[in-house]
Amino acid sequence: MRKLIALILVMVLSLFTFSALADSSIVVTGTGETYIPADTAVVSLGVSARNADALKAQSEVNEVIARIRAALTDAGLKEEDINTGYVNLYGVYDYSGYEEKLTGYSASSSLAVLVKDISRVGEVIDLAFGAGANMLDGVSFSASDDSAARAESLKAALAEAKEKAAVLAEAAGMGEPEIESIQETGFFTYDNGTNRFVTKAAGAVETDAATIIQAAKICVSATVTVTFKTK
Repeated sequence: MRKLIALILVMVLSLFTFSALADSSIVVTGTGETYIPADTAVVSLGVSARNADALKAQSEVNEVIARIRAALTDAGLKEEDINTGYVNLYGVYDYSGYEEKLTGYSASSSLAVLVKDISRVGEVIDLAFGAGANMLDGVSFSASDDSAARAESLKAALAEAKEKAAVLAEAAGMGEPEIESIQETGFFTYDNGTNRFVTKAAGAVETDAATIIQAAKICVSATVTVTFKTK
């Protein structure tokens, strides 16, 4: 009787083990990317000034910012597309002696200019520097509508996940994998950093050379996590 019970237990355990091996799962992630042209840009630029008097330093900056705003709106940009980026005012110290010595104040202010026609980005930069700007913090690009690119990236991400699952299943000697669940785990949109610009230095001799902008491509990236069942 004991031998019979032991045999039955071995058979039951074997069935559970076989079932676990025959019905296994694979979890993989897939990433898809789609590149689309940029059609919108944000130009970050501004002005800085130093003066022994804090209020005078800030006043100099305010005057230039006002001239930049006027130059841009006169050129057709909307006031609501020209926003304050940051405003800074701090003391400048000399640390060469035994004690720190206040030598003046540095004031700075920047504008974030939304440019909906990227062919005008170079023009915007030149207008601002012509009005007194002396800082260019950068140009960032984006796409106003990336919905179609998101869909394509999701399809590509799922296709990559299927390829990974098929390779793993074959390597492990499992059956053909079938999708059990899909989870969208991330969307990222960014420019690929190919934007380039060259601008005239402040105080340079006036020439016909204008700022040249090469717009970046926008990458729309999607990631999915997929669980597959194999038999």
